[in-house]
Amino acid sequence: MRQTADIEDLIALIKRTFGTTAQVTGVDRLRGGTKKGVYRLHLDQVPTGSVIVYSWADEENFWPAAGDKNDGTVAGTAAAHDPRDPFAPASGYSRYLAAQQMLEGLGIRTCRVYLADDTKQEYPAEVAVVEDLPGGNLEALYGTDPVRAEDATKDLATALKLMHAHRAPTYGTLEQVARGSEVLGTSCEQVILERALVDLDEGARRDPRLGRQKTRLRERLLELRARVESRQEYSLIHGELGPDHVLVTADHQHPPQPTQSVLIDIEGLLFFDVEWEHVFLELRFHEHYRLLAGDMVLDQQRLDLYRLAIRLALVAGPLRLLDGDFPDREFMQQIAEGNLQAALALLPEETTHA
Repeated sequence: MRQTADIEDLIALIKRTFGTTAQVTGVDRLRGGTKKGVYRLHLDQVPTGSVIVYSWADEENFWPAAGDKNDGTVAGTAAAHDPRDPFAPASGYSRYLAAQQMLEGLGIRTCRVYLADDTKQEYPAEVAVVEDLPGGNLEALYGTDPVRAEDATKDLATALKLMHAHRAPTYGTLEQVARGSEVLGTSCEQVILERALVDLDEGARRDPRLGRQKTRLRERLLELRARVESRQEYSLIHGELGPDHVLVTADHQHPPQPTQSVLIDIEGLLFFDVEWEHVFLELRFHEHYRLLAGDMVLDQQRLDLYRLAIRLALVAGPLRLLDGDFPDREFMQQIAEGNLQAALALLPEETTHA
């Protein structure tokens, strides 16, 4: 039986963070985490009434082990977790803090960190206690308060402009770029192509409908890759930004403040083609994407390649996750099914000869 965080350990962590008089009045394990445990702890001594605890314990990671070549990101499969891969497991304490510091330095709102500890001496995993935002996430707000949701989306658009304008001469994780480390592949488009081909193989092995179109999909990927021209500058991107990864500041603030977007799940932050970010934004924000697209000039050839690659990743990734014991199985199956249909729809119509 998979063990998640122990309540007593969480309570001890809170007392360490806020003092021995802090009282925990409730604990909720939040849905959706696949690589770390996310817990909301209700308290009597913080202004918002609750905080979030991130736990990067091995038992909180639902993805198969590295030997199974799974990395748990939308980008697909890493070559046995090759450390040179910019899409190697996008999780962990150090990546979270590096991303939080990078975004804070750019003036982009993230959750305040109250405590972060990787020693495992007083808590049995790398852990962080961070601010909880009572305004909920942007995905929910679209259905409950469209006016505030639009304000938050416009604020997010401003944040994305700041991120995407921050560039580097090489692609890779924040650590790889900062250290000048060797990065896997010869270009962003080649990295995505190779991962898409693996995703196609793995998806086809798990779903016969994809298997029947494997040859055509492979040929299409190679064709789209051949159209992409080389590039020498890369933007800072979130990498997996949907409206569920954006929190919103509370409505009733004193004094009144503009509605702000707050980025979460930031461990995957990296320098890469900005088109990779935009195909995911387009996919996840639907009609609201128009507010995020702005006047950004994007490479259409890259968009075409990345749109197909991301659909294949979102078939293979959830199906891999279902090989394990991830609890919300119906949700993952729905993601895989919707993206399988979308991937097949991106194939050109077959020509028939009289």
